[in-house]
Amino acid sequence: MTAAVIDGKAFAEKLRARVADLAEDFTAAAGRRPGLAVVLVGEDPASSVYVRSKGKATEAAGMASFTHRLPAETSQDELLSLVRRLNADPLVDGILVQLPLPKQIDEDAVIAAIHPDKDVDGFHPINAGRLASGLPGFVPCTPLGCVMLLKERLGDLSGLDAVVIGRSNIVGKPMAQLLLGESCTVTIAHSRTRDLPALVRRADIVVAAVGRPEMVRGDWIKPGATVIDVGINRVDAGEGKTKLVGDVAFAEAAEVAGAVTPVPGGVGPMTIAVLLRNTLVAAHRNAGIPLAADAI
Repeated sequence: MTAAVIDGKAFAEKLRARVADLAEDFTAAAGRRPGLAVVLVGEDPASSVYVRSKGKATEAAGMASFTHRLPAETSQDELLSLVRRLNADPLVDGILVQLPLPKQIDEDAVIAAIHPDKDVDGFHPINAGRLASGLPGFVPCTPLGCVMLLKERLGDLSGLDAVVIGRSNIVGKPMAQLLLGESCTVTIAHSRTRDLPALVRRADIVVAAVGRPEMVRGDWIKPGATVIDVGINRVDAGEGKTKLVGDVAFAEAAEVAGAVTPVPGGVGPMTIAVLLRNTLVAAHRNAGIPLAADAI
């Protein structure tokens, strides 16, 4: 069996185009563009690249991009003061504080300071509680993107056996909650799970988000299963070069699975696309303009 490759890049492009169309409609109705504020503290190279990408994508979708770059020595009080100003700014619909933050700043305190209705990253405890309770709220972008890819591939997920490998607040836990919401039977596993291969072999859906290069081997996969690889790991490729690999041994899994996401080009492009989607939803809520539930 050769698995179908799930093209996250193509799906993300379609989603971004749809968001751009709806953002144009919003601008006409509200008299302003949806606004996303991104805050970067320090000069972490990966974070800097990501923030630039978000800014370009936001503008390309017809939204207003507000980027705030603060020095690495910024205090927690200074950052919290900026967050409060953004919470009160009527032109800002979504606020994203790029993680990680410098060691002198408590990330949890900063996340909690963002107004839940502008928390387009979906990390605020209130939004986490809404997700756990099955109530409307913002969901972290990566797991929501994973569910979109799964539903595009499989349609109705009801009754499927899903294993989520990873228990982070950013991916693992919300991923499991979303799959429960789709009526899957869900198991959360992690690096300390006993006999993890045997557990994975039962799953119709495998979501790998553990952060270990090619940890999930091909012989772990149930024939015909759908595999979503969230991992992004840079490894040595020899001759002084590196390459990106996921948490799944892609070539091995592709021989067994029914469908699998590649790395890169699978889940990664969905994250920014869903961020734009969440910002658009926030804009409609903040402006009191209805948005159909199935619009995006």
